[in-house]
Amino acid sequence: MPTPIPKPKPGDLIEIFRPIYSHWAVYVGDGYVIHLAPPSEIAGAGAASIMSALTDKAIVKKELLCDVAGKDKYRVNNKHDGEYTPLPEYKIVKRAEELVGQEVLYKLTSENCEHFVNELRYGVSRSDQVTDAIKVAGITGVGLAALGFIGIMCSRNKKQKQ
Repeated sequence: MPTPIPKPKPGDLIEIFRPIYSHWAVYVGDGYVIHLAPPSEIAGAGAASIMSALTDKAIVKKELLCDVAGKDKYRVNNKHDGEYTPLPEYKIVKRAEELVGQEVLYKLTSENCEHFVNELRYGVSRSDQVTDAIKVAGITGVGLAALGFIGIMCSRNKKQKQ
């Protein structure tokens, strides 16, 4: 029998699995979440909403979790509780509610939905998706540079033998 999804509690972080990335929201009770959404994002838009990353503004929205998730799976993911002390539940919800309707700066690499919810829960703005992407890009870049260097060395070696 599959493990049931734990019922979110106010202040919990919700990770929504979009096809290419994870979208994040904070649960505020009664089935609602507050999340950072670029103005073009439609609740449950899935992969189409990745295009919203091209904007530099976002709206703080309060919507039903089922509408935001759409057909995508989601889970409670308070993954940094072991590293940071979460703020009290009432404070997380109050801070989130005070921001609803505001237009805020949005940057994929430094001020995205994951930064937003971590700031609300822990008072720390961070995004593991961004950190992981930078690591992968760095490793890929080093790998490509090494391949390029090997190619140059092989090419030089061939010329020297001729």
